Amino acid sequence: MNAPDWITTPLTADLLRGALDLEHTEHGVLPHRLPAWARAQNSDGQLAGAEAQPSGVRLAFRTRATAVELDTLRTKLAYEGAPPRPDGVYDLLVDGRLTARASTTGGNVRLVDMATGSAETRPGPVGTVRFPGLPDGEKNIEIWLPYNETTQLVALRTDAPVEPASVDGRRVWLHHGSSISHGSNAASPTTIWPALAASLGGVELINLGFAGSALLDPFTARSIRDASADLISLKIGINLVNLDLMRLRAFAPAVHGFLDTIREGHPTTPLLVVSPILCPIHEDTPGPAAPDFSNVSEGVLKFVAMGDPAERAAGKLTLNVIRDELARIVKQRAVDDPHLHHLDGRDLYGEADSAELPLPDQLHPDAATHRRIGERFAALAFGSGGAFSA
Repeated sequence: MNAPDWITTPLTADLLRGALDLEHTEHGVLPHRLPAWARAQNSDGQLAGAEAQPSGVRLAFRTRATAVELDTLRTKLAYEGAPPRPDGVYDLLVDGRLTARASTTGGNVRLVDMATGSAETRPGPVGTVRFPGLPDGEKNIEIWLPYNETTQLVALRTDAPVEPASVDGRRVWLHHGSSISHGSNAASPTTIWPALAASLGGVELINLGFAGSALLDPFTARSIRDASADLISLKIGINLVNLDLMRLRAFAPAVHGFLDTIREGHPTTPLLVVSPILCPIHEDTPGPAAPDFSNVSEGVLKFVAMGDPAERAAGKLTLNVIRDELARIVKQRAVDDPHLHHLDGRDLYGEADSAELPLPDQLHPDAATHRRIGERFAALAFGSGGAFSA
């Protein structure tokens, strides 16, 4: 079989969806989910790594090509003393339908010692992800990038010309949340719960789910304020508890300030505040959370809550405290803001779900639970009477 006559197409912003910025590097381009000015205000390595992982980011183009190759330079996380993590997955959609999945090789490895917090990056080569045997004829192609690997885009090759996919008029939904929204242990980039919900709701997704970093940062609020979006949701709570970041006295004003900033740019946009899903270790026990390394060599990592329930009296946050405060804040503000809505996260994943599908590491959902949360969110938010109903 003859090799294709490849056409190389420059990787430009008009071929990307779900990114707020595109950084030019020595290898190619790096999608970011926070703009450069916001990244300049951040000094936390956890957030820097999370926002550069392209959760929800995808290449979108129209072409007659039957073969596609994408050169990338990934940075894959690894943990000292633990088995290697699975390779990140690329999902390829043809006219909105999942057609192929693939992974790449090579790339950098970011080795983290969770006991000390130290990390080093070991460099590696560019790899290629290949999608041969695509159907003939004009079609829309989307390549969803791995949600858990920083991905520099180096080259796009096809056996027919490429043009940016047209904007089809679908509403844009911007979602902000924690590692659960980022993807945690989902099977692939189109099966993280926000991507599933977006597909079921018929909307375009901008996912600002940042692992360990949904912390009411003002620059995140300003980034949401300045982004183009028709629908906005905010999933607030778990990171504030498991990092033990603030006390009750600071929490409510911080939420008000976050909402005020977003409303400066989106005064009447439907805005849905979502409280945490059930997480038994933190329902009534404050943080911080700490990793349990006792079985990490077998690939089993769990988290435990290090706080004391008695510390609630001193203002320490738990998930139940946060749920009560978020419900109160939204009820108060909704008197003057009819486009502000509230959703209890336990309606997405509650006690019955926990009994059936427990969180494997006591913090993060698995693939089956991502599907359940996505389907529930779609029904509650995009369905009849929901905050995002058409």
